[in-house]
Amino acid sequence: MQERLQKLIAQAGIASRRHAEEMITAGEVTVNGKVVTELGTKADPQKDHIKVRGKLINPAIQRRQNVYVLLNKPKGYLSSVSDPDKRPLVMDLLPPTLAKLHPVGRLDFNTEGLLLLTNDGAFTNFVTAARNRVGKVYEARVKGVPQESALARLRAGVVLDDGVRTARAEIALVKSTDANAWFEVILHEGRNQQIRRMFDLIGHSVVKLRRVRIGPLNDQGLRPGEYRFLSPAEVDQVLKGKQAERPVRPPKTRLAGHGSRRR
Repeated sequence: MQERLQKLIAQAGIASRRHAEEMITAGEVTVNGKVVTELGTKADPQKDHIKVRGKLINPAIQRRQNVYVLLNKPKGYLSSVSDPDKRPLVMDLLPPTLAKLHPVGRLDFNTEGLLLLTNDGAFTNFVTAARNRVGKVYEARVKGVPQESALARLRAGVVLDDGVRTARAEIALVKSTDANAWFEVILHEGRNQQIRRMFDLIGHSVVKLRRVRIGPLNDQGLRPGEYRFLSPAEVDQVLKGKQAERPVRPPKTRLAGHGSRRR
């Protein structure tokens, strides 16, 4: 059966579908010895010899088993599979015996919380595509207490410093003092350092940021640095767009206990 090359490359665990498209346009993929650069080209792994950077990927497509991992990322780890500056990677928190995985989206270096890792490119594309509305829930502590009018701007969408307008966001005040405020923020997109940049626009910089839910998945029972595998039912719930139930404990109590959970 013929499939698009980018899908086959993702199935082989080589890269996400988006990265696979970049490989194709860069001339790094061949089918039956011929370089393919046109997106949308199809091949049959049962009949065609498909190579990426000179390596045959047909065996990887045939034997590959999808793996889905939920990691509670600590602060000070890079959401990447490599880094020229040799900074700590989220991959260092997983056993080397696992299949070749890649992060689903990313959390920036100083952000904590839930991060999915997988070798399933189609799953990655579904979770990261804004149109599928897989909600990512964050707890953010900001300097000072923003005015309601400023928060209304953020909820409606704002133009970031790179000229891109954010989608609508859900932002709810959890607790506040004279010095700072905690918010729950729900996004359905994942622009680089989006929440930090949003609050910078209204003059209230983020001093602590943590992702606590992705779709139906929450961080309960998962300490910083720990991971677990998703069950088939959980994968299915993510793909069906199911959202997490609210935690049993009120957010205010859980936020106050953050420090005791760090190792």
